[in-house]
Order: sequence, then structure tokens, then C-alpha cells
Amino acid sequence: MRVCLYHIQPKMAFKIRSSKFRHIYGSIPKKDLCYENIKITRNTHDSNFCAVNPKFLAVVTETGGGGSFLCIPLRSSGRVDPKTPHVCGHAGVVLDIKFNPFNDNIIASSSEDCTVKVWSIPEDGLKTNLSEWIVDLHGHKRRVGYIEWHPTAENILLSAGFDYKCVLWNVEQAEPVNVISCHDNTVFSMSWNQDGSLFSTSCKDKKLRVIDPRMARVAAESPVQDNLGSRAWKSVFLGDTGRVFTSFHSRFCDREIAVWDLKNMSAPMRTEGIDNSSSILLPYYDQDTKIMYLAGKGDSNIRYFEIDDESPYTHYLNSFITSDPQRGLGVMPKRGCNTERCEVMRFYKLHASKNLIEPLSMIVPRKSSVFHEDIYPPTASQIPSLSADEWISGQTRGQILMSMLDGHVTNSPKVSSAKAVQNKDSSLSQAPTITTYKAVNRPRPEGSVSTQPYAGETTANTNHRNIPASLRNIKQLSTNEEFVSIKDEPQSNGIPLEPPSPSGQSTVKKVWSPASPKSPATNGFAGGDSDSYTRHQNAAFSPGFFQAYLIKRDHQMSTSRGCHRNTQCNQNGHSVTHVKKVWSVPQSPATPHWLGESPPNEAELRKAYFKQLEEISSLKEQISLKDKRIRQLEEEISVLKLPIAREINVQDQSEC
Repeated sequence: MRVCLYHIQPKMAFKIRSSKFRHIYGSIPKKDLCYENIKITRNTHDSNFCAVNPKFLAVVTETGGGGSFLCIPLRSSGRVDPKTPHVCGHAGVVLDIKFNPFNDNIIASSSEDCTVKVWSIPEDGLKTNLSEWIVDLHGHKRRVGYIEWHPTAENILLSAGFDYKCVLWNVEQAEPVNVISCHDNTVFSMSWNQDGSLFSTSCKDKKLRVIDPRMARVAAESPVQDNLGSRAWKSVFLGDTGRVFTSFHSRFCDREIAVWDLKNMSAPMRTEGIDNSSSILLPYYDQDTKIMYLAGKGDSNIRYFEIDDESPYTHYLNSFITSDPQRGLGVMPKRGCNTERCEVMRFYKLHASKNLIEPLSMIVPRKSSVFHEDIYPPTASQIPSLSADEWISGQTRGQILMSMLDGHVTNSPKVSSAKAVQNKDSSLSQAPTITTYKAVNRPRPEGSVSTQPYAGETTANTNHRNIPASLRNIKQLSTNEEFVSIKDEPQSNGIPLEPPSPSGQSTVKKVWSPASPKSPATNGFAGGDSDSYTRHQNAAFSPGFFQAYLIKRDHQMSTSRGCHRNTQCNQNGHSVTHVKKVWSVPQSPATPHWLGESPPNEAELRKAYFKQLEEISSLKEQISLKDKRIRQLEEEISVLKLPIAREINVQDQSEC
């Protein structure tokens, strides 16, 4: 049979985009490599609740009171003992945890108690519950939902709270660098660019912002996106390309993704629909392979897209589908992936319906197990490019990269300068109120304590100042001054104290705010707390002396309502100071304020006043407990004296 080739229609040629990551697939390990019997938190917050590095796995757990999270060695897979020690020190539920990218033993946590704490995990893991933090950061007025470490500078941390503010912290000095208050509503996400010079935020006011953290200014801002729904949405910087990736819900409850260009924020470069599910899409970007992974809370699949510099900018690759929904995902840094298996990404899946954490490996299929340079470009190392002070001063430097083959450093990024953030006098335009400060088991660097006396203060009194000089830049709510010397012993009220000095002397903590002119007679200190007292280390406190102090305290509280300072001498001649601090309003607007700051309003002063009342009540409880103990000791002494008195009476009668 003959066939006429002239009448056969030619087939259409389909152009298929070539990609070495097209056939990425997910791999679930055996059961003995999973982590079972972990009570994962049931909180509905939209963070990951999990952090992981090559040493440890941390996950927020469900607790009855306060907040805690579990931190176990990565090799401790299998069934986890329910009595495993936890990291417990927050008064509220833990909302986010992040490991330090330059130190695998350091982890930061944020909580509903409005604080951010930094913890140090022992090399061999926890043996007992860890409640002593390294640094305690107080600055937010509402719960802190998100934290992010700086990608290139050491000890720089960014936090976002539900008070609509982002605070940039210098963890090394436990002080704020800047406060970004440009948001009009709740911040939903934060993301640094590759060199840490900018970060992006997505906000409930439906605006995408790119912010310069050192200048505390908005570098680029999108208009209000009318097509956005009311659900939380996320943004992620796409490396150093100058683009931002967002995932959101539209007004019609459809899940969509978009790519933005920083040079033109009037509209997104591309918008693509995903599906109409109701869960929030969490983006995870791998800047080495330029692959974006999308996982929804409550979904049972993970989609991945390849990001390109040319239109249409996003290319769908594939999906990894499982049968169990996920509550969150922890992401292993690239330096922790297994190159022999061609593993380009590893997630730790928190099961929503089980007490199970399951590692998920994203693998590029290759026939040989040798090292493949095309899928493993140099990745971020553990060496910081800049110190905290260098970055704050205005320097910018890219990431120091390492080879995935043998770990050697492959580049030496250049340093570029920018305008410094702080003024020459280290003053800040805006700073939060720090109510407590603690640095445990870490000596203060030399030069951090100011040796210059204040006005009306002698040089000898400057030895009492044991806080960093930069901490005095923080605006205090209290209008009076406080000088409290606390014995270096554990406190029962949970208030963090300063670390004991190496010489063994009493630790001194001072908070200074010139609300009223200093008096030479009192060395410039006008107020304090009547329930707190300052004593010399060698002062002998007998029961009689302590009872005299209680009588004196009650008399002061009943007869006086003003701020004054009384000094007495104990039996050994050492001075004992009783101080009282009371909330008061500045007398006139013309009163000079420290560093030229505006006077606090009445609401802030009342808040500080009632906070001091709470501290006074806790101190009263301590005094009552000590008084009770003294009475018990006196009763024991009297009981011991009775047999001796009886023997003396018997001897006297026999002699007679």
C-alpha cells in the first residue's frame, strides 16, 4: 500500500524548557530516623515552630503554663523520652525560634510575654531544664511574633511584634540599634536580602515594604494592593536579584504568588494563581539553586518553582504529595545536606495530627554519588562577614561562601560603606524601653562601662555603674532615678539580675533618668524603692536590726508619699540606704530632658508607676518570708537555751 507523503500534516513542535531540577522528588526516611512522641504546639500562629541545624533540632511544644521548646541533638532520632529537658524561661507561649547562622549552639526565641530571649545549648545537649538565658531583650509592648538573624553580621537580630514595630537588636550588648515604626498594622513576615543591607516586610495594611534597617527608613513601598484578602501573606527576598517574592490570598480567597521589582513597586512583575485553598502559603527560598518551595499550613503537599531572571520569572517544576497534613516545616541549612544522595533541600515536617517530626529530603536524581558541582554551588558558611559594630557603623559585605565538597572558603567579598545609623554621641532617634537586662556567664567587654561621673557625682561613685554605656541611651518610663544594689543570690520573684562580679562583691544595677535637678547632698539620686535596700557586703544583719528595718519601712509607707532617701548606720558602722520611688508628673514643660527627648505622656508614666507597684509587692513578699524565717530561728534559739537555763538553776540550787 502506497502512502502519499505530500498529504501528511507535519506535527507541531513543543518547546520544553530544560532544567536540571525538573525531576526533583521528595524522599521519606524510615521510621527509626523520625522523631516520635513530641507534643507539638497547637498554636494557630503562622510561624514554623521549628528550627534545625547540623547539630540540633528545636521545636515548640505544647505546655500548660508559660512557654517552652524542645532542643535535642539531631542524632537522637526515634521515640523521644517525655521527660526530655526543655528550654523553659518564657512567661508566655513561644511563637518563633531561630538558630544563629554562625553558631549552632545559640538559639533565639520570641514569645507572647513581649520578650526575645537568646539561649546557649550545651555541646552534648540538655541534661536538665534550661531556664537561664544569655540575653533577655525587652522592647516590644505586645507579643513578638517573628525573629530573624542577620545573614552576614554577627549578633544582629531583627524582631517584629504585634505593636506594629520592628526592633533591630545588637545581641552582643543587649541593646537596640533602631526601632522601625513605619507600619500601620500587624507585620506578617520579614526577610533579609543576601547581604543584609535591606529587609522586606508584608503588613496587614496590604503594603509591601523594603526597609533600610540602619537608617530606619522605607527604601521602597508598594501601593495598597486592593486584590489582597484579609488573611496573612508572606514576602521573601530573592537573593541579590533586587526582587521580592510574595504569596497571598486574593479577595476571592484564591491563593496566588507574585514577583516584585524594587525599581518599580507600582505593580508586580508577574502574578500567578495557585489554587483556592484556605491555608496560608509559607515560602522557602533556596538562593543556591534558585528554587522556591511553597508549603501551606494544613496542606499535605509541597510545590516547588524555579525562579528565573527573565519573564515569566517563575516556572512550576513539580509537587511532593503525602497523606498527612503539616503544621510547619523546619529547614536545614545547605551545609547540613547530604551531597552523596544529591540532596538539595531537607525539611523537617511537623505533623498536624500526630506527635511526629518527619525529615523530608528533596533529591535531584543522578546515577552516580560523586560530588556534582552544577547542583552544589558555594553556599553560606558559618564565618560572619562583619561584626555587629562594623555593620552598625555602616559597612556592608556579602556572605562568605564555602564549598560543599570540603568546606573551604571560596570568596572574599568586598566591603562597601554606607551612612552610619547613630550620631557621634551614640544617641538614637527612637528607642524602646528596656525594663530588665541580663547577660549570664559572659563578662562585659572593656570600655562598656562609663567612667565619667555625672553632674553632682563623685568619681568614686562611678564604680557602681555596671551596665553598658549604650544602655543609658534608652528612654526610661520612670521620671525618678533608681540605685539598687542586689546581693548576688538567686531571687524568687523571677526578676533577672546582673551577673555576679568576678571579685565576689555585690552586683550593682543602676537606671538613670534626670527627671529633676540633681542634689549634691544625695549625689544626684532623688528616688528609689522603699521596699528595696542597699547594704554593704560585710554588713551584719541581726534579727533585731532587720525588725528595726521593718518598723522603719512601715512607718515610711504610712507617713510619707514623696520621694526621699534615708541613710542609717548598722551595728558595724556601715551605711544602709532606704530608697523610695513614686510616680510623679513633670512640674513644667520647660524642665530639661535627657538627650533632648520629648517628655513621656501621662499614660506612659502611669504604666511605669503601676509596674513599680508590682515590683514593690513582690519585694514585700520576700521581706515577709525573711521575717518569718527570722522568727523561726529565734524560736529555735530559745528552745536551745531552755536546757542550759535549767542546768544553771539546778547547779545554783545544789550550791545553796
